[in-house]
Amino acid sequence: MSTHFETSLQQDIERIRGKVIEMSSLGETALKTCLRALTERNRQLAYAVILRDRYIDEMEKDLDHQCLEFLVRQQPVAGPLRFAYATIKMDLELERVGDYAESIARQSLKLLDMDAQVPTKWLLEIGNRSIQMLHDATLAFAHQDAELAKATIACEPAVDLMKSQVNKELVRLFRENKLSFEALSPLMAIVRRFERVSDQARNICMEVLYMCTGDYVKHPGAEAVRILFVDVHNACRSQMAEAAGNSLGRPRFVFVSAGIEPQPSDARTVSFLAGKGIDASRMIPKGIGDIPHLDHHQVIVALADEVRHAFPRRPRKCVFMDWTVPDPSTVQGSPEEIHAAYEKTYAFILSHVRDLVAAVEGENL
Repeated sequence: MSTHFETSLQQDIERIRGKVIEMSSLGETALKTCLRALTERNRQLAYAVILRDRYIDEMEKDLDHQCLEFLVRQQPVAGPLRFAYATIKMDLELERVGDYAESIARQSLKLLDMDAQVPTKWLLEIGNRSIQMLHDATLAFAHQDAELAKATIACEPAVDLMKSQVNKELVRLFRENKLSFEALSPLMAIVRRFERVSDQARNICMEVLYMCTGDYVKHPGAEAVRILFVDVHNACRSQMAEAAGNSLGRPRFVFVSAGIEPQPSDARTVSFLAGKGIDASRMIPKGIGDIPHLDHHQVIVALADEVRHAFPRRPRKCVFMDWTVPDPSTVQGSPEEIHAAYEKTYAFILSHVRDLVAAVEGENL
């Protein structure tokens, strides 16, 4: 016969578990509504997702409060304590899912406003795959099913691959003039957000495994040094920096670039880098929101003064550096003067990248 304490403990656990399932259901519904908004070209559905995101935000705060109250009142140990810890972590993951749904809805509105052709087949494929992962992750939590959690984690690389394939197809359409740059950016953002949903589902499953077994699965990406270069348009300076970093051939480092308001790559930058033996023709301008695992980057480098004021909240434990340098793509004059401007900016960036890498590795290049 259960004691009063055991009964009270189990009632609290069931109430919290029900709240997690409800919150996940809201996120799943929002993502499905986003897909409907895209396929049906329905602005009202997109607006509904944006307006209802506040419910998920409110639920996140309520669930966090319930978990803290549970810890104080019940003072759980062992399994119940792992349950509370895992739920607090999952609460954050599900709140992010709601944010991704809102972002997808906003990007959808951009596409609908410009009357762009939407490759719904690809979006449905990656969207439904990610939504299924989120659904399975929630089931694994609800039933404390470690095997389902492991199986769901194993699905995540397939979504990553799908994201890469869809982006390649989108770029192909853009290069064939079948898709405008204005449409390319929101489409790639939508694909990225759905891929991030699969990441959140994976993270939830990791917490489920911890809850069920007590074994904590370390998040991937810690072994690499990730450096993000940011300027205004990701069309010149930040692409130079990414190219300069990759030219060093340091496998431990991952160099990426982004812009506050991405625009098509500067043709003169591509030509200049080609003269350095670097093929930048396949680099696609990206926004900050298009960067995967932003919170995994150890260093963020601002190459323009505007970045300091426009960059979103910086990830924790991230070093923020200011390498503001003139944008050579804005220089006017003779071909010699323009080339000299590119050389000066590139030399500045390459020198700083070399010093940064050497400082991390503790050696001279």
